[in-house]
Amino acid sequence: MDLRVLNIYLGDMKDAIYHPPTYFDNQYEDEWLTDKTAIQMIRDVDHSEVISARLIDSPVLGPISPKELSGGVKTLILIAYDTGNKVFNASACGDNCAQWLLRLGEQKEVIINLRHVMNFGNGPFQIKILNTDSIVTNMLEFVQIAGNFV
Repeated sequence: MDLRVLNIYLGDMKDAIYHPPTYFDNQYEDEWLTDKTAIQMIRDVDHSEVISARLIDSPVLGPISPKELSGGVKTLILIAYDTGNKVFNASACGDNCAQWLLRLGEQKEVIINLRHVMNFGNGPFQIKILNTDSIVTNMLEFVQIAGNFV
C-alpha cells in the first residue's frame, strides 16, 4: 500500500498559483464551504463559524462573506476541494495551517509550493521534498533541506 504524504516543492515554482486567496475569490464553490472538513478548517484557523455557504460569523469582523476569510484558510480549502490538480503556494498560510496541510496530504495526493520555512511542529511527520526527492520526518530534517531552497 502506498503511503500518502504531503509533497512540497520549495522555492519558486513556475506553474504554482502564486496568490491562492485571489484564485479562491474567483473560483470557490458554495458547497465547499458547507462541507464538514471546510467547516472544521474555518473554525480551527480563523476561529469563525460557517452559518451558510455565503455567511460566516467571525469573532473579529462579525458577519463576513467567504471572500473575507484569511488567506490561509482559503488556500487550505482550495487544496482540499479544487479538482484542477493545481499546485498552490502555501506560503499564503501561517504556521496555524501546517497540521491541516499534513492531514490533507495523508488523505489525498497533494503537492504544495512553499517559499518559506513553515513550522510543522515538534512531533514526527512525513513530508516528501520534491526538490531532492527525499522524505523528511521532523523539523530539523525539514529545515536542513528547506534552507537550501528558500
